[in-house]
Amino acid sequence: MRNIVVIDAPSNLGLKPPAPGTVPGCYKLAGALREQRIVQRLGAFEGGVVVPPRYDRGSWQLGDGVFNAEAIAAYTVKLADRIERHVRTGDFTLVLGGDCSIQLGAALALRRLGRYGLAAIDASPDFRHSGNSATNGPVGAAGGEELALGTGRGQDDLTDLEGRKPYVRDEDVRLFGIRDAFEEDRAELAALKIPTVTVGDLREWGPTDLAAATVRSLDSPELDGFWVHLDADVLDPSVMPAVDSPDPDGLLPDELTALLRVLVHSDRCVGLNVTIYDPDLDPDGSAGALLADLIVAAFAED
Repeated sequence: MRNIVVIDAPSNLGLKPPAPGTVPGCYKLAGALREQRIVQRLGAFEGGVVVPPRYDRGSWQLGDGVFNAEAIAAYTVKLADRIERHVRTGDFTLVLGGDCSIQLGAALALRRLGRYGLAAIDASPDFRHSGNSATNGPVGAAGGEELALGTGRGQDDLTDLEGRKPYVRDEDVRLFGIRDAFEEDRAELAALKIPTVTVGDLREWGPTDLAAATVRSLDSPELDGFWVHLDADVLDPSVMPAVDSPDPDGLLPDELTALLRVLVHSDRCVGLNVTIYDPDLDPDGSAGALLADLIVAAFAED
């Protein structure tokens, strides 16, 4: 295994406040996983912290586009600078978020370096954009829109940073863990030829075999490698209730570990984001301990 470098990206800029006058607690994710000694258990190296701008939606209201857009754009560039440095040196980059908008930092970093694929493990596709807002709700929270933004759908101040739109091509995206109930989302993705593996698919075909097939599909001369994005809400709420949108019928820990293990052990995989776990919703720390355990297990050598 290559050197693993851990970077903290404690941004919550892409989520709505859980209650008036509060901010999303997922910015504490990195600290909670570090309390579980994840860096030491992985034998990883320190990559430091990329400090985000202050969370402040100001006078934003529905119809104004993505809130915190200027701050997210600035943070995306800053995080991309850090990730790019480690990918260039051949390190495996593990980024502890944060909400899902931090994926834009990874996507921009890799776009600078070439053409990379994305394996996103998430309960929902995070593909809300102006073209589907009638069914998915109005644009606003980048944490529910990062795949759409990363593939070039949305406002230019987020989709076309450094003139690099799109950061990821549709055909280079693979999605895992989408809930079977999200039929309209799956239909749109299917029309775009973005492969989508639902929880039901994964149980029918097996996480190891599906992950291996994905690695083979991304092992193309046209691609320089791929990145993995993990949203903790892919897990079933019975084991991971500490997320902003806990949807039922999710993956179980052994299923997620088996899927992740194959992906992160591929020589083509250059990094992994971990997002959305909110320690404020986990008073006894058990969900955070589980998340740390399964990430460590995924990286373990056979």
